[in-house]
Amino acid sequence: MTSRRFRLFSLAVFLAVARLTGSVAEAQRTSPARIGVLTEAWGPTPQIVGLRDGLKELGYREEVDFTIGVRFTQGNPAELPAAARDLVRRGVDIIVAGETSTAAEAARSATDRIPIVFIGGGDPVGIGLVKSLARPGGNITGIADLDIELVPKRMEIFREMVPGLKRVLFVYDATNAHAESVLRVHRDAAHRLVLTLVERPVRSQEEARVAIMGARTGPGDGFFSPRLLSLNIPGFILEVGARGTVPTMFYNPFFPEQGALASYAVSQHELGRGAAGLIDKILKGAKPADLPVQQPTKFELVINLKTAKTLGLTIPPTLLLRADRIIE
Repeated sequence: MTSRRFRLFSLAVFLAVARLTGSVAEAQRTSPARIGVLTEAWGPTPQIVGLRDGLKELGYREEVDFTIGVRFTQGNPAELPAAARDLVRRGVDIIVAGETSTAAEAARSATDRIPIVFIGGGDPVGIGLVKSLARPGGNITGIADLDIELVPKRMEIFREMVPGLKRVLFVYDATNAHAESVLRVHRDAAHRLVLTLVERPVRSQEEARVAIMGARTGPGDGFFSPRLLSLNIPGFILEVGARGTVPTMFYNPFFPEQGALASYAVSQHELGRGAAGLIDKILKGAKPADLPVQQPTKFELVINLKTAKTLGLTIPPTLLLRADRIIE
């Protein structure tokens, strides 16, 4: 996962506006509405795929009725404000902020006119994105991913999966404005589970690499990945986890698919589909300020059984039965 300048990724999808009626066919306009997606990711994500699929399910036709242009900052949150301003200059009709609340904050700073739909990010009220979940206010609404709320459950599953787990190694971006509040949740979860949270604050990608790749680990240790992509922290943890020497727990199925032990989180594809429903309402005339922030309903536990065997772990049958997907 090397850092590069953000670029425009065109999915070539066009969204016609059905403002006067609920029928897309009856209310098409000559020029398609443009959706600009802002994300810290490295490439198309399950959220973006879910967004596209959701729009198609609602009757919008790909390459006929809607277009999505995506700005990737590839793990660099510092580039999000410039990417957001560029989407505004390009005249997009809606901005979708994906993956993290940092992207939504950048979009909100770039415009108070263009509707913004955020996908993911925990506690949008607490961080000031919206006034309330029921009436967001301003030009922004979205669907939360409950990531912070899921930390205790994710850590509980991690301990159940690794019976000898004693120390949870947590490397995080200390430059992030919400680092302290996120850290507090992890501390509380570890304390409740009688685990030692080994905190490693870092401020650069090189510090992150050294903290993770050079960590002295042994029996009873495990890496718990933060949600933010900044400083490539999840990428370095994945490198360690894929070796099969240290158990790793993530927030996204992508990582166990690549060799990490497990992930537990909201279905990212379903988040994208939920955002499509909000976009549909906005394009039919609804104001983001009046559209309640949605809450996710589908959660996924993914276990890489091959990695578990390499680690010498026997996953409890109760967890295997609860898993939504097992990678062998």
